[in-house]
Amino acid sequence: MSFVVGIDLGGSSVKAVVVTPAGETLSTANTDFDPAVRLDWAEKIAGLVSRFSGEQGSAPAAIGLSAPGLAAKDGRSIAVMPGRLQGLEGLDWTQFLNAPRVVPVLNDAHAALLGEAWLGAARDFHHVIMLTLGTGVGGAIISDGKLLTGTFGKGGHLGHLCLDVDGKPDVCAMPGSLETAIGNYNIRARSGGRFESTHALVAAHLAGDVEASRVWLKSVRALACAIGSFANILDPEAVIIGGGIARSGAALFEPLQRFLDEVEWRPGGGQVRLLPATLGDIAGAYGAAFNALK
Repeated sequence: MSFVVGIDLGGSSVKAVVVTPAGETLSTANTDFDPAVRLDWAEKIAGLVSRFSGEQGSAPAAIGLSAPGLAAKDGRSIAVMPGRLQGLEGLDWTQFLNAPRVVPVLNDAHAALLGEAWLGAARDFHHVIMLTLGTGVGGAIISDGKLLTGTFGKGGHLGHLCLDVDGKPDVCAMPGSLETAIGNYNIRARSGGRFESTHALVAAHLAGDVEASRVWLKSVRALACAIGSFANILDPEAVIIGGGIARSGAALFEPLQRFLDEVEWRPGGGQVRLLPATLGDIAGAYGAAFNALK
């Protein structure tokens, strides 16, 4: 049976999927690596491809890869990923894996939306955006059925929208960004030192902690204002929300919908749909596989 391997490289683990061109999942894997060991992640990926070939009895028809950072214009490597995963920038995966066919490389958020568009929550939409809420805020855009990558690969980096021109700059130098408003990376500062994670903040909010509710709902309202802004600019049919913070469920989606009802411009009564992502942590691997199929 013909199959494709999709690989998603994260900060400390590699997620992979073996899938048929029709979207049938044959196998999945989640393998940890040591970020302190140079190229340990690359060796783990090569090992997974070899393992899958042995399990399926043949080499894959194609391999696709997603990773953090900006993909090179030729789609064969990650061009920009400063500060971590040393050795990733410029690594040509087609050569590294000795693949007979080009191994296309995507930004991880772009891949997650492609995965959701192929097999998940975004399947029925031609105009859709995705936000991944976790340590930071990732994003991706499909417009008229096509993934928007932009001139330098920055397209869809929605977490760096400015919400407060007087706010502190984020990792991309943008003041008061969406990422600083709801990303988990600065939750301790946003909560006055009380909470080490957004999950702990949400739990306190649900338990009736007034101050926790103030902090949490302020973040959710910022997210609603950002989504309203994206709706004005991109006019999507739906916004898919994934990432660890999205697992807060109703504690996120109910106030988010309420705040969006206040700020969204709805000419003719039309409104954007808010939907949770359905593929979980493996979405990027499915998107990488789909990209390889193309």
